[in-house]
Amino acid sequence: MGVTRLKRKNRKDKAAAAVRRVTLKNQNFKPVLKNVDVEQVKEEFKAKAEKKA
Repeated sequence: MGVTRLKRKNRKDKAAAAVRRVTLKNQNFKPVLKNVDVEQVKEEFKAKAEKKA
């Protein structure tokens, strides 16, 4: 007895697996940590405030 492939089911299963893979990848994503110099940012705000006034 020969084996027939259910092509539509195969495509559907692969699509569902791809979606699941992408969602898991997104859940594991960690944003890049950036070192921010807080004092420099404060100075920039002061400079902008002085420029406006």
